[in-house]
Amino acid sequence: MMRTWQITTVTDAARARIAAARLAAAHGVPPLERTRLTTALSAHLRQCLTKGGTWRLELQAPTSAGGEGRLRIEVAPARDTGAAGETPWRVSAACPEAPPAADGDEVPEDSAVLAEALLGADEDTALTLDKLREQEELVAFHREELHQTNQGVLALHAELDAAGRAQREAFAAERKARTEAEQARRRLTFLADASAVLTASLNHDEIVRRLPDLLVPRYASSVDVWLFDNDDEKPAKTAKTAKTAKSAGSAGDAQSTGTVGTAGAATPAEPPAGAHRADGGAAGDQRSHPAAAVVAARTGRPQYAADHPGNLPGVDDHPPSALDPARPLLCIPLSTRRAPLGVLTLSPPGDRWAPDDAVMLIELTRRASIAIDNARRFEHNRDIAETLQRALLTDLPATPGLRLAARYLPATHGLNIGGDWYDAFRQPDGSLITVVGDVTGHGLHAAVMMSQLRTALRAYAVDGGSPGELLTRLHTFLHHLQPDLYATAVIARFRPDDPTLTWAAAGHPPPVLRLPDGRVEVLDAKPGAMLGIPLRQEIRDHAVRLSPGSTLALYTDGLVERRAHGIDPGIGRLAASLGAFGTGALEADLAAAADGILDPLLSDSERDDDVCLLLCHVSDAAGGAG
Repeated sequence: MMRTWQITTVTDAARARIAAARLAAAHGVPPLERTRLTTALSAHLRQCLTKGGTWRLELQAPTSAGGEGRLRIEVAPARDTGAAGETPWRVSAACPEAPPAADGDEVPEDSAVLAEALLGADEDTALTLDKLREQEELVAFHREELHQTNQGVLALHAELDAAGRAQREAFAAERKARTEAEQARRRLTFLADASAVLTASLNHDEIVRRLPDLLVPRYASSVDVWLFDNDDEKPAKTAKTAKTAKSAGSAGDAQSTGTVGTAGAATPAEPPAGAHRADGGAAGDQRSHPAAAVVAARTGRPQYAADHPGNLPGVDDHPPSALDPARPLLCIPLSTRRAPLGVLTLSPPGDRWAPDDAVMLIELTRRASIAIDNARRFEHNRDIAETLQRALLTDLPATPGLRLAARYLPATHGLNIGGDWYDAFRQPDGSLITVVGDVTGHGLHAAVMMSQLRTALRAYAVDGGSPGELLTRLHTFLHHLQPDLYATAVIARFRPDDPTLTWAAAGHPPPVLRLPDGRVEVLDAKPGAMLGIPLRQEIRDHAVRLSPGSTLALYTDGLVERRAHGIDPGIGRLAASLGAFGTGALEADLAAAADGILDPLLSDSERDDDVCLLLCHVSDAAGGAG
């Protein structure tokens, strides 16, 4: 169905618009689409009226009842106008409903109808505005939802950022804690290892020499150890240094005259009496000491001398060294509960020490002080025991037909001196008693017990008696005198003009006899048990014939026993060494032969026990002791 209108005036345009709107409504065009259609048509018709002339509007509606048609509108200039060549304007809309009855779209020329059509257009506009409002509300809802979403995203980002910062801080704290724990572990490991090194020696000079090797360069660039002289009568005229090749020189500030200020007060700068640097150096160095070292020695507190505060726990800050202001010094007193020993002076490996390193160094110095003090006391006791031991050793008697040579060597490691002895003396019947013994235990107590056994043996020998009888009496004497102390001994008796040697042993290594022809025998007849054990025993005598040129070796286990090999290989080496000498060499210089036996047997030993050797050489010529 097609409708055509001639548009010349506004009324014509209005009637055409109203007809298009009614027809669109009749065909079920939705209000929004209908409004869009009529609005576009009104706008174009207004343009046509502005241009003037006559315009033709054709409105074509679908005529079939089935399917979905389209409502089409076309506006073109009339053929008899000047705008006839202008391109037609077209618009269309879908029609979802069936076509209405004929003539339902006619618009009469009545103003009332036009007004009613205008009001109907406002209704469509109202529907459109309602739709628009709904869309605006929906847009506002989505905008608010988007805003809330953005706020949530921002909050989530903030939470994630805070969580990331917290995680980074936790990781940093964990790394710091792990680093501090590792550093603490290294310090504890170093302290344990260094303590083991320092306590492994009982020589205080060796301990002092080891300190720089332990500390340089890891914890110090230089190390000085100043020790007080224990002997008040000995002036400290030599300076000793414990620095390694890596350490720099350390000239002190404190001279024998003048003062050095410390902590705001004037302090006498004269070094403590008897202070000297440990282990080598030039004379006169004891006259100069760092002022901080003097203060540390006198106060017993560690001092830090530098041009900046040390802020080290347990350490007092001190002005820098006047001779070397740029060199920081940490002066830690070496002291024990009994007395101060000296001062340890260190320079840092870098600009300064960490507080934990300073705490570790103070603890290491405390342990070094204990080690040095123990070593000094050990050396003192060892020197007393060795002096007593040597004072009690016998001058060998000169005996016709018998040459004697004896050697005693104290232990060089540990306090293992004071138990071994040798003796040789005559009995009333003119026979010569030779003895070598070993008291269990070491030190002063063993030396005293050795002297008592030696005196008791000489007293028993005045009444005569064979070697076995003498050892039996000594066994009873020692058991009653010191029930917890034991001893071993071997006694050999030589009679004038008698080729028979009588001997007896109690728990002692067997004598070794070199015959004139160079053969060597180990006199391993069954000995008695150790002297002093809780056992009643009668020690037997043994006899062997001696020919001129024979040599008997009595000794203690320190000469032949080695921890890794036992005693038998050592006795074999002694027999081989004794057999290597010719009779002429033994006759000519028995003392040299004793030295020649000791040297090879002790070359592989650390000498952690006393050593006694007594050689008895039978000769036809008049002889003596060597």
